[in-house]
Amino acid sequence: MTAADPVIEVRGLVRKFGRAEAVNGLDLTVPAGRCYGFFGRNGAGKTTTIKCLLNLLRRHAGTVRVFGIDPAKDEVAVKRRLAYVPEIVAFYPWMSVRETLDYLASFRRQWNDKVEKELLDRFQLAPRQKAMSLSKGQRTQLALVGAIAAEPELLVLDEPTSGLDPIVRREFIETIIGAFQEIAEGARTVFVSTHLIAEFEGLIEEFVIIDQGRELLALDADTARDRFRKLRVRFTGAPPAEDPKGALHVLRREREMEILVGNGPDAVMAQVQGWSPEAIEQEPLSLEEIFVVSRHLRES
Repeated sequence: MTAADPVIEVRGLVRKFGRAEAVNGLDLTVPAGRCYGFFGRNGAGKTTTIKCLLNLLRRHAGTVRVFGIDPAKDEVAVKRRLAYVPEIVAFYPWMSVRETLDYLASFRRQWNDKVEKELLDRFQLAPRQKAMSLSKGQRTQLALVGAIAAEPELLVLDEPTSGLDPIVRREFIETIIGAFQEIAEGARTVFVSTHLIAEFEGLIEEFVIIDQGRELLALDADTARDRFRKLRVRFTGAPPAEDPKGALHVLRREREMEILVGNGPDAVMAQVQGWSPEAIEQEPLSLEEIFVVSRHLRES
């Protein structure tokens, strides 16, 4: 495997539960060294996909490669190079924080004691505290300390901030991803599934939005911000009743029209200028806004 090869490559993935298709022909390519966002509504197939990547669930069709390896054929070779933090974290309740980390380290070829100590101090986790007494947020923090200290090539996060206090989430995210990528700049990949997209704004470099187990949109984050735009148009009187062609969504209020576009603003801008507006402003959509309006792509 070379640096140019994708860390994760999925083609035509299908996973069913009875007659229901949780994942239905999904394609996915995650380049090395990137922070990659995996977005979708509840029930879209995100966690099922992740479990297929880790061979926690058997796929019914398609191919899955992690580091170029089929996890169903050589699960150990895949898992020794990654760390996974699920949404619901559990530890042996009788173990202390120190004993839990020692236990996790026993399965790893390498362990960064310096990073472990720095993160324990930052999260104020007491080494002697028993796992049974940790809050949900503290268990997540402990799991992330164990994941980062192992220095994996790939960090897989499934709703990593779901149990954390909103006040500390942003600093927490920056600390974890910063500490992970600083270990070997450009050589570490983060694959994060989350519905708290706004808190990862500026960190996500590429993303895919899935819906009903299929890819809906996959883009580089900067390209997405160029393509998805919000136009605010003000008129001297009531705005036209006609919607501009190519608009994803149009909202009217008094003398103003708000237009969301998903394929660059130029064509829509030309139509709007023909209506002789008083003023036009435009701004890029955030990744969270792009996720919200992506449903219009499915409907169009």
